[in-house]
Formats: sequence, C-alpha cells, structure tokens
Amino acid sequence: MTVLVINSGSSSIKYQLVDPESGEALAVGLVERIGQGENGHLKHEVNGEKHEFTGAIPDHKVGMEKLIEFFGQFGPNLETSNVAAVGHRVVQGGKYFDGPALVTDEVEKKIEDLTPLAPLHNGPALTGIRAARELFPDTPHVVVFDTAFFQSLPEEAARYALNREVADKYNIRRYGAHGTSHKYISQRVAEIMGRDDLKQIVLHIGNGASASAVDSGHAIDTSMGLTPLEGLMMGTRTGNIDPAAVFHLERVGGMSVDEVDKLFNKQSGLLGLTGESDLRAVHELVENGDENARVALRMYTRRIAKYIAAYTVMLGGLDAITFTAGVGEHDDVVRADVIEYLKPFGVAIDEEKNAAHASSEREISTPDSRVKVFVIPTNEEVEIARQAMTLV
Repeated sequence: MTVLVINSGSSSIKYQLVDPESGEALAVGLVERIGQGENGHLKHEVNGEKHEFTGAIPDHKVGMEKLIEFFGQFGPNLETSNVAAVGHRVVQGGKYFDGPALVTDEVEKKIEDLTPLAPLHNGPALTGIRAARELFPDTPHVVVFDTAFFQSLPEEAARYALNREVADKYNIRRYGAHGTSHKYISQRVAEIMGRDDLKQIVLHIGNGASASAVDSGHAIDTSMGLTPLEGLMMGTRTGNIDPAAVFHLERVGGMSVDEVDKLFNKQSGLLGLTGESDLRAVHELVENGDENARVALRMYTRRIAKYIAAYTVMLGGLDAITFTAGVGEHDDVVRADVIEYLKPFGVAIDEEKNAAHASSEREISTPDSRVKVFVIPTNEEVEIARQAMTLV
C-alpha cells in the first residue's frame, strides 16, 4: 500500500510516493514554473536516479499528467503500485477540520471559503486537488490540514482579546500553521523517550517559523495566529508587531492595506533588516562585520528563546525541546544562541554534537541538562500519508 502525497503551490507541485508503514519515499519530485511558457520544469528521483523534463507546463492538470508520465517511465508505475490514496496538504482548515477529511464537493467548497485566511496557499492547493481528482477518479483523496493539530488549543490560547461579536462573525482566532510538522515531531519525540505524558516545545524553524507547546500529545499553544504572519521573526515576515504600525503606515506613510500586507509578509524579517532572507547569507554578513546582520541574528534567536520561556510556564515544566525544518535542522549557530538564553533553566547542549552536520535525528543535550534537546528532521509527507490511511 502506498500514498501519493501532493503539495500544490501557485506554480508548483511537490510530490512523494510514500509507504506509510515504513515511512520510505519510493519516489520524490517537483513540478515547478507551471504556467511560465516553455520554462516549466519537472524533477523526479527514484532509487537514487534523477530524471528531469523542461518544457511547457501550462496548468496543474498538465503538471499532474506529466508526473504520472514520469512515474510510468521511471517507475514505480502509479497504475500498478497499489496506491491506496492521494493525500493533499492544505494550510487552512479553519474551525471546520480537526483532522484529515475525505475530499468531497462540500469539502472543496469549505477549502475555497477559507481562502481569505490563506490566500497564498488554499487557492493553489484546491487547484491541485481538482486536477488530481480528475486524473485519479477512482482513488480516495484525503486532505490533511496544517491547522488541524491546533484545534485542540484551549479557548484562552485560541481567542484574541478582540470584541467577541466581531471575532466570531469574521472567524478571527488563532489557527496556527505547520501543524502537520509539529504533530509528527512531537509524536516522534514521545517514541524516542518512551513516554506519552511529555511536556515539550517544538521549534519548526525555516524561512517560515513557528513554535508550539505540546502537553501529552495535545497542542496547548502555538506562535502563528490567524495567519502565518504572527509569532517568530522569519525570512521575510515581521512576526509579532504592534498592530498600530498598520494604522501609522496608512495615516503617515500613505500606504494601502495591500502595500502594508506585502511589506509585512514579503519585505520584512531577515530580508528587511539585512537584505538577505537566507540565514546562511546572514551568517556571512555577520562574519564580515555587518552590524545590521549581527543585530538581526540576535533578534531572531531572542524571539525563539522568549517563546520557549513563555511556553515552559504554560506547560508547567518542560521535558524536551526539538529543533526541526531547514534552519532548525542545519543551523548550529542558531541552536547554540537559543540554548545560551536558557542556561538559567538548566538547559545545556554538547557543542560537538550540536556542530555535527548530520542529517539524522539526534539528541544534542548534555547528560546533566534538565531538558532533553533534539534535532529531528521533519517529515510532513509521511505524516500526511499516515493520516490519509486512517480514513482509507
């Protein structure tokens, strides 16, 4: 039994054919530059062999047809690989979905209705779902929502101190994001430590970044909010900022709502402070004596540490901290700087283990650290595949 996992973006389709039991990816690929003339590109890898296509990919349906063709040419053939389900990642499930859902016309409509809460994500995901359903009409399709893991947030964590009638009318609350990753990591840590009563903090730190507090497998808080803008400082997003900055920029700067939206989401964070959104480039600036980059890096790690401290209080203690995603898995400097803030809590990491550039999961805390510290590669595709199988 396998699951074809699809993650559709506005001009791309990421995919994996996953064995949900072993977690093995039998094939992985990316269709990109969809709708960009002859510049369309498909990368496909199976059994260590890489295959590519460049040419016109006018829409997501053609992109799906092309990836099916590649499976047929370079194996395993989707028609004979016993595909039990097609699993789709969707960012925003709103208040409607607290777990995976079989795709129906009604579910599609709900995803479409929630597009204003995730305009960059839900629309493209829906396009991919519709294309896949057309090409796999007899296979169950399952959607897995990034927000579902955070439906368990207590009311005091999910609700904003906004007028209740307004908030309820417009569905304004904390939805969170990256929930599939937070769920996978928190479950994996529980397996490693052999306990289901852990108090843990998961740090999904990539170009987008989020933190979560998980108590006995249930999320009790998370840093992202109504949208992925809230919370930690990110590659191009501000993270937490006084909402009055919007009013100020409108009244004094003469900026429109769309201009402020673009400023906060795409032109701020590390990019806005240093000119670089990639932390590797920021580190180079720091090494070359760039003061703006040095301050930006301190801001970045300081915010992460503040969330850890706050969540430790909310959890009533702490057993484990886990770093995951691009930065969390590969940036030993960020990990070391964050943990340095936590010395008063008795948290310590082994410098040698932290600096090791390994891609496998590992513990990096010292034997006498009061809290276990892990680096674990996230695997959202496996989590999506396994959740899909629960309905199939």
